[in-house]
Amino acid sequence: MKEMHNLKSGYSKILFIRRDNIGDLVCTTPSIHAVREKYPDAKIGILVNTYNADTVSNNPDIDKVYIYEKAKHAPDKSKLSVWLNNLRVLQKIRKERYDIAIGCGAYSPRLARYTLLTGAKTRIGYLKKGMEKSKFYNMPLYEPEKTLHEVEKTYNLLSFLGINGKPSELRIFPESREVNKVKDFLSSSGFLKEKPVIAFHISSRRPENRWPVQRFIELANLISANYAAAILLLWSPGSEKNVYHPGDDEKAEIIKNSLKPKPVLYKTTHIRELIAALSVSSLVVCCDGGAMHIAAALGKPIVTIWGSTSPDSWAPWGTRHIILKKNRNAADISVEDAFTAVSKLLKQQ
Repeated sequence: MKEMHNLKSGYSKILFIRRDNIGDLVCTTPSIHAVREKYPDAKIGILVNTYNADTVSNNPDIDKVYIYEKAKHAPDKSKLSVWLNNLRVLQKIRKERYDIAIGCGAYSPRLARYTLLTGAKTRIGYLKKGMEKSKFYNMPLYEPEKTLHEVEKTYNLLSFLGINGKPSELRIFPESREVNKVKDFLSSSGFLKEKPVIAFHISSRRPENRWPVQRFIELANLISANYAAAILLLWSPGSEKNVYHPGDDEKAEIIKNSLKPKPVLYKTTHIRELIAALSVSSLVVCCDGGAMHIAAALGKPIVTIWGSTSPDSWAPWGTRHIILKKNRNAADISVEDAFTAVSKLLKQQ
């Protein structure tokens, strides 16, 4: 297959498709910004899902956000209802007559189909090595042979638009109303403004990426004994018994009841609330996951604990960070290693 590496200028409507997780969408924001800078007068849209949509709220690079549902995110709805809603979303996109649709992420048949169904004249996306053609993409690229960060891998897709070079920082825009809510909550909880706020986000989607609760407790005790810092506890809401969306409500309570002084628990039921809470922190301790990428987009120093995923592809982009990884399980990371990393970043502030 012969690859083409440029397109003519003059595109008026460009659509991004990012149908996966929070971190993936955050890692796409440098590409969206690059298109905005290259084509300042273009209408830029993005197709996302109900789970990650808050991540691009208030983003000035985006003119229109289209939101579709995944059945697993809507367990109270029938599959037919979800399907009909998504059909309506695609109809709105097709009416807009986008010039270009960019399928962001590794090749998947479903992503490729969505790209075709947008009705865009030019459809860009990755193919797996060995695939000779695609009936979905008419301007495909092969997935890079060398390992790239997800930010760079997505940015590579823009070569067809005459965009090259190094991606910018991640971009995320907290809602001022939500930020004020967090600040008021911290103030009412007795947090002193002069104290650094260290946010613990204790959740991660993959079991092997989760740090044990007892380690978070021990780390908080070490921080409290050595620094005049306040602990802000964040987590994925819900019960661990929820089949569709297991949360860490129980773990958060265990940590709260085990610590003196007690941390402040801020339950975030929406991503925009998590964004706001992370925005007021001085430093973030978290496992690999969406919260880590949000913190990176906010420019926060991060101590990040890893399990099976690769930092080469998913490390915090564009901010000071320390990666803690041994083998393929977050449980292998010691409290001492985490405390050393926290101390190093605190001393740099």
